[in-house]
Amino acid sequence: MDTDDLEPPQDRSGKSAGKPDLQIMSVEQLQDYIAEMETEIARVRAAIAGKQSARGAADAVFKT
Repeated sequence: MDTDDLEPPQDRSGKSAGKPDLQIMSVEQLQDYIAEMETEIARVRAAIAGKQSARGAADAVFKT
């Protein structure tokens, strides 16, 4: 068995794909992490809004 099979998967940036260990993070690091997650949430919400808008436009075209 290759030892690489035992390593956690990594994302595109090379970081572990798992969740960070919150116990070892300082308060400042935790606040930074929250800010990063809020930015990501806003990005996902914008993507959802765009898809809903496109779907609404498509529905309007096919209902006429």
